[in-house]
Amino acid sequence: MNILFASAEAAPFFKSGGLGDVAGALPKELVKNGVDVRVVLPFHTKMPEKHKAQLEDVLQFTVRVGWREQFCGIKQLKMDGVTYYFIDNLYYFDRPALYGFDDDGQRFAFFSQAVIEMMEKVDFVPDVLHCNDWHTALIPVLLKDKYHWIEAYSDIKTILTIHNLQFQGIYDQEVLSDWLGIGYNAYHERGLKYYDLVNFLKGGIYYSDLVTTVSPTYAAEIQTPEFGYGLDGVLRDNNWKLVGILNGIDYDVYDPQTDPTIAASFSIDDLSGKEKNKAALQKRVGLPQEPNIALIGVVSRLTEQKGMDLIEHAMAQLMERDVQVVVLGTGDPRFEDSFNYFNGQYPDKFKAVIDFDVELAQQIYAGSDIFLMPSAFEPCGLSQLNSLRYGTLPLVHETGGLIDTVIPYDATTGEGTGFSFYDFRPEVMLDIIDQALILYYDQPEQWHQLVKQAMTQDYSWHNSALQYIDYYNRLTL
Repeated sequence: MNILFASAEAAPFFKSGGLGDVAGALPKELVKNGVDVRVVLPFHTKMPEKHKAQLEDVLQFTVRVGWREQFCGIKQLKMDGVTYYFIDNLYYFDRPALYGFDDDGQRFAFFSQAVIEMMEKVDFVPDVLHCNDWHTALIPVLLKDKYHWIEAYSDIKTILTIHNLQFQGIYDQEVLSDWLGIGYNAYHERGLKYYDLVNFLKGGIYYSDLVTTVSPTYAAEIQTPEFGYGLDGVLRDNNWKLVGILNGIDYDVYDPQTDPTIAASFSIDDLSGKEKNKAALQKRVGLPQEPNIALIGVVSRLTEQKGMDLIEHAMAQLMERDVQVVVLGTGDPRFEDSFNYFNGQYPDKFKAVIDFDVELAQQIYAGSDIFLMPSAFEPCGLSQLNSLRYGTLPLVHETGGLIDTVIPYDATTGEGTGFSFYDFRPEVMLDIIDQALILYYDQPEQWHQLVKQAMTQDYSWHNSALQYIDYYNRLTL
């Protein structure tokens, strides 16, 4: 079976969030199961030099973006059994960041057309073309509207995975001709039409053969007005082809026994290294090295979606508890300013590092006792999976993939892998933090048992990859 995986980002080349982690890890796991997987990405020039040095120039051609003739180079790199193609165009992808530009829509309209036109030229026409988020959601539409005349593409099946419904790619009608060079054949209620605008993601939902999301609960949530971002009706209309497949994490990267970025290795059978990681983390961020105090870690974008307003509102009361808190992330200036203020107010108990630091993130997963993740909504979430892997108990809001991956502690049975709360209010979050702290301080043996239960969970990509393979097979029968 041949799969082409189209994404705007993928680790380890470049990533801004969960999409990059998924696009980096899932293809590797599919290869282990005998699938021929190729991944196509934009050639963002911010790629690390060590990977640039491995690139091979394959071919070049031009792509029409409306009335424009745009250069398209194809670069290639093979790693971990996966062939990666990179769409090269300096005008669109020589930028200081992956997204956030006024012409993002045009950039990914170019990318989508380049992906389709590339397939014959590199002699790889897949059985399934797996698209991800709005950046590539046009591909199923264009295959059936603009490129339907290419006989070699007639049997390609398409999957669209929604990693975050909040971002949809909504533009004026004029993009149909100006960026895509098409008429109004796909501009209708069961296609690209969104009120009087064009919605890339909506078109992809209708035109793809299967729609997946990154957790079962999120697949249900986005069919409701609360989480549907205006597309809940569209998703209910397509629920016959909508499934939730839980994300995993790369167990080769996130492994406390082999992770080179942490101070000491440890395992479920020998947790002594975790204490050393706690001390190293406290030292690095400038907190007192107190081994017995409960250390709460946060690694997150600093946004309301991630529940930072709950943490902000609860901070004064939280600092009255016997805890230390370390926060890592960047985001809304409001929260960056608040957390910097807390740095000054509580220097011995609170430390926020306003930065994107992969190594420090690993050290927080490894060295904290509790991982706080109070997201307002969370399609899947990867940070709670990382914290489980490192024996740091997640404390989460009950939404999306957090419901599917964190088993709340049951004091009666001793079962559980973390803590959770339902009502999205700071005082409710504080109540659950207090329950966790009581267990940490008053029942250390039960706490250690809970840590071991968390570390026995298997959220590698193995099981999820098998589910994707099953759906690939169903589509191509």
